[in-house]
Amino acid sequence: MKRYEGLFILNTAGKEEGLKETLDKISAEIAAAGGRVETVQKMESRHFARVRDKKHSAGFYANVIFSGSPAMVAQLHHKFAMSEEVFRVLFTQAPEPAVAE
Repeated sequence: MKRYEGLFILNTAGKEEGLKETLDKISAEIAAAGGRVETVQKMESRHFARVRDKKHSAGFYANVIFSGSPAMVAQLHHKFAMSEEVFRVLFTQAPEPAVAE
């Protein structure tokens, strides 16, 4: 299993209080697909540099580090692309944590 980092931009239009539930759903989806979530880091809400439409002018950013297979990541990318709560998602391979000596 490889280590991945998922950068999620969540749709926060009028739903700022439901961020914890959305992040819990994301973690549950990763676990249901066979992955193991290591950390979930809430970042902040930011305005987009380029706005496609006025309904989506900002989003809440979150970073999730997890382990899983490459096939699982492709499946998750498709699943999150169809979700209304996730505006954008980007998966990259995460480096292994440094071992303290």
